[in-house]
Amino acid sequence: MIQDRTKINILFSCTGEAKKDYEPFVQDFALSYILNGKMIINDGRDVTEINKGEIAFISKNQLVKTIKTPQDNKPFMGISFFLPKETLYNYAKQNNILPKGQYTGKPNFIFPYDPFLKGFFDSIVPYFENPDVLTENLATIKTNEVIELLLNKIQMQNILFSFQDDFKIDLEAYMSRNYMHNIPLEQFAKLTGRSLSTFKRDFRETFQETPNKWLIKKRLELAYFLITKQNKKPVDVYYDVGFVSFAHFSRTFKTEFGVNPSEIEKNHS
Repeated sequence: MIQDRTKINILFSCTGEAKKDYEPFVQDFALSYILNGKMIINDGRDVTEINKGEIAFISKNQLVKTIKTPQDNKPFMGISFFLPKETLYNYAKQNNILPKGQYTGKPNFIFPYDPFLKGFFDSIVPYFENPDVLTENLATIKTNEVIELLLNKIQMQNILFSFQDDFKIDLEAYMSRNYMHNIPLEQFAKLTGRSLSTFKRDFRETFQETPNKWLIKKRLELAYFLITKQNKKPVDVYYDVGFVSFAHFSRTFKTEFGVNPSEIEKNHS
């Protein structure tokens, strides 16, 4: 079975069982086309479900949790096409393209049926089984092709070609909404428009605590709530609240609350 493989700026995905993405930081804009199964994207505010035959747009510089699910006794298969900032910047410079307004919609969404975008992804499908045929020159041609297709949509021009510099955003609001994402502090700093040292300083001023200690405490509090108030199983919540290892979650939970999460579950079942 083909596993997830990246070729140039294209990701070919194939999995025979439901798979949660453990790398939730999306660095570049992406277009995702589902060949079979479905993919669910949770950005902390909205949940986007992408089904077979649909094409979705996923914004850059955001934290998301994704679940890829097979269907009809066939593996999940999808193609994601990434558009790095440098590529878009060079394209805009060469073709004198500027945004015509400011985009204020959702960061992730499904395109209405578009025969041209569908045709574009259909032309990528043959490379799914033979990715080595996709040379760097071919990838560049395909990248330019999809950018041209997206330019037919005004909102996409406003999204893709706005190269504003990062700026500091409200740290308390952002961290309170995204603490369950398990990413390095360097990425939290970048996403809030700060250097790592400034992030740590602002964090302590805002929360009167170091980032690491605050993150662990918030994740454990959420896990405790889900287990005791919503009857969730510990094994089903540890990843969603920001832990990658169940063993680490259990040890940390017991240190914080003096009891194993499995014992809490029994007392509230």
